Amino acid sequence: MGTVERRVGRLLGANSRASGLFKVDVRTKENGSAAVDWGKIEAWRQWAQLSEGCYLLRSNINNWSGEQLWETYIQLTEAEAAFRIHKGDLRIRPIWHQKEERVQGHILVCFLAYVLWKTMAQICKKAGLGDEPRKVFDEISQLKLVEVIFPTRAGIEIHKNCISQPTKYQAILLDKLGLTLPQRLEIHEM
Repeated sequence: MGTVERRVGRLLGANSRASGLFKVDVRTKENGSAAVDWGKIEAWRQWAQLSEGCYLLRSNINNWSGEQLWETYIQLTEAEAAFRIHKGDLRIRPIWHQKEERVQGHILVCFLAYVLWKTMAQICKKAGLGDEPRKVFDEISQLKLVEVIFPTRAGIEIHKNCISQPTKYQAILLDKLGLTLPQRLEIHEM
């Protein structure tokens, strides 16, 4: 009987969404064999039919309207999306700081990265490139900054910072976004 119960449990666990529709009992017959009795729970079926195609939010807050609850839920999903962007696209992982000012600095850097991401999403949207900047960042990240060093006979080195030439696709993308690349960068040390 224990084997049958485990098998029924695995079956119900593998089909957890449908398992609520059925009542299953495993019992021992007089001859010692196992018997499985099952039946549909009509009240659950009616609820499933009634709620099909609906989005149900359950909350412990009683004094909000449905609209307020929905807006708050959408904000929560946006915050979760921001964390996914931090972990995935921006590759920012948790860092366990020991000092409060370092924690605050890390949060600031994460926030600025997210603001850059959302700003680029708005620029992409205005340029007709959708509102997901992932591919734009992937393409632009292929541009490189090259430091060219010219040694002179006097023993002095001249350093010039140059940006690699964009590919045809990158040039079109930059043009659509309204971005221009400088020919070279002057980096001033502090």
